[in-house]
Amino acid sequence: MNELLKISDLEVSLNHNKLIDNISFAINKGEVFALVGQSGSGKSLTAYSILNLLKYLGNFQIKGEVIFEGRDNLKLSESELRKIRGNKIGMIFQDPMTSLNPLHSIEKQLREAISLHQKLSRQKTRERILELLDMVELGELKTRLSAFPYQLSGGQRQRVMIAMALANNPQLIIADEPTTALDVTVQKEILALIKKLQQERGLSILLITHDLTIVKRVADRVAVMNSGKIVELAETQKIFSSPQHEYTKALLSAEPRDELLPVPDDARTLLEVKNLSVSYLTSKNFFGGEKKYFDAVKDVSLKLRAGETIGIVGESGSGKSTLARAIIKLLKSEGEITILGQNVTRMSEKQFKPLRKNIQIVYQDPYSSLNPRMTIGQIIAEGLHAHNVTNSYEIDKIINKTMENLQLKQTFKSRYPHELSGGEKQRVSLARSLVLQPDILILDEPTSALDLITQAEIVRILVKFQSNFRLGTLFISHDLRVVRAISHYIFVMKSGMIMERGTKEQIFGKPYEQYTKDLISSAFLQEL
Repeated sequence: MNELLKISDLEVSLNHNKLIDNISFAINKGEVFALVGQSGSGKSLTAYSILNLLKYLGNFQIKGEVIFEGRDNLKLSESELRKIRGNKIGMIFQDPMTSLNPLHSIEKQLREAISLHQKLSRQKTRERILELLDMVELGELKTRLSAFPYQLSGGQRQRVMIAMALANNPQLIIADEPTTALDVTVQKEILALIKKLQQERGLSILLITHDLTIVKRVADRVAVMNSGKIVELAETQKIFSSPQHEYTKALLSAEPRDELLPVPDDARTLLEVKNLSVSYLTSKNFFGGEKKYFDAVKDVSLKLRAGETIGIVGESGSGKSTLARAIIKLLKSEGEITILGQNVTRMSEKQFKPLRKNIQIVYQDPYSSLNPRMTIGQIIAEGLHAHNVTNSYEIDKIINKTMENLQLKQTFKSRYPHELSGGEKQRVSLARSLVLQPDILILDEPTSALDLITQAEIVRILVKFQSNFRLGTLFISHDLRVVRAISHYIFVMKSGMIMERGTKEQIFGKPYEQYTKDLISSAFLQEL
């Protein structure tokens, strides 16, 4: 194979802290090269260095060489780099919802990606857009080119991002965590699509991911990063069959472990939901009649006991998060909700507010759920102030103890969210909820963006809290490996309904529904 890109002695520093420490590797033509490691190991910084994008993100100091087509990208002028970015080197970002422009239609964004590098007529550009949609298996969008990103599903948005990256027939695609925000079935489809396009078009791909299952299935070679250094580089088969470095061995063995305690038969019921439904008005006629509704959640019933974790799984759009928001009365619903023995169904917000302390929720993305203008100490203390804990000594004592239990350094209290890694931010999100010592904890995809080692740590912390405080937990996730480790009982949702329920042994050992079997197959990338 011929080298397409060669990185030599790359160093990246910020405020005299070395973030990437003298790394070197090459990507060959037609190769899938994976860069793996924990959050904060330097993977994305390496990707941004290839396109010399770090100068837009902060006062980074960069040394070394990034040789592409015989020239050093780090020494090119801005006009020369613009001819490479999106043209010869395309990029697929982690979260298409934040990287696509929410104010521009899909057609406009694809048209822009093409017109920046190709002088085509309007008709030829439109033909290229339609060709790209076919290429990424989005033929259904040909009649919806005026759609905006929020009107598409997660899988459709990610396919649009892939189409934009392919728009100008690049030689290299940088895919930075391209499937993190997707459910398991869509993840499998996107990976199969990337693999198919790579083989058909002879693309080179730099795949940045923390998911080793993906790496094992699609990569030719792997570089393992830790603390800014490449600690091991080898063919994929060799990395998985005979890893040499201790860190690589730790990554490969980092699976969330089942350390749950059994739930006593006499455990008290914390939450009971009966026949819960959530509907949205989608249309009505000119005179206000003939209303049409979309049923996001249909007739769901469940019971959660102290010390128990119920895992709720299903594809994107199955109603998992809608169910969670309805339970904590952030959405209007029909049916009955009983929390700690109190029927809260028809309670006003004023009546329900005292109970919010007892039922807390942790959201998927700590980047968007943590206030960037507040320090970590202020974020964790916010709930205590909201529920009238005013003694500053008492507040500080509770915060310190919670941070200690979540393995957060006390020095973090004066930092801001952007100064922490993804795993540290997710611990802060947990601390903000657990500082109130709730009886019920709802976790909405809390580990989806985390590497396997950090996932295992978060699961271990949650299990410890549950055993110490007898928490009842609803764990919403598309990561079935984590669900299997942390759940006593599992509900499988599709189209707002419970398709199957049972103990984790039943669900993973002898699933009844084909839908459940497909989820499990996709989660472990069988037959990819």
